[in-house]
Amino acid sequence: MHAVRIRQIVDRELVRLRGIPASEAAAAPAPGKWCRKEILGHLIDSTGNNLQRLVRAQQADRLEFPAYAQNDWVRCQGYAEREWESLIDLWAALNRHFAHAVERVPADKDSTMVSVGGAAPTTLDAMVADYLRHLEHHLEQI
Repeated sequence: MHAVRIRQIVDRELVRLRGIPASEAAAAPAPGKWCRKEILGHLIDSTGNNLQRLVRAQQADRLEFPAYAQNDWVRCQGYAEREWESLIDLWAALNRHFAHAVERVPADKDSTMVSVGGAAPTTLDAMVADYLRHLEHHLEQI
């Protein structure tokens, strides 16, 4: 179910994202706020981090992951300087791969406990559901 939802979001959002002019994607809404390119870059980072968690959690009964310093990740990778179309392509490809990986999780691993940055543990399945909420939230900002 999660994998289907991820693919639906990608298919829907690709059309919308490609309709945003590169100049608008590069414009920050206010000083100190991320531009659309940086928000999409943050979503790329989120997908990559969650993919790693998904794979590693299938190899253990419980895992603790480090916190994610999102501002540092976005800054270090210079998403604002990237070509808008290439960011869209990377985001879509990474999410399609994540959906593929999600549907391959054995049922007995859905309940693997995962904790990020010292937060309360949650199941692997709940982590993927939270990823979807996070994805939708930031796509609304773009």
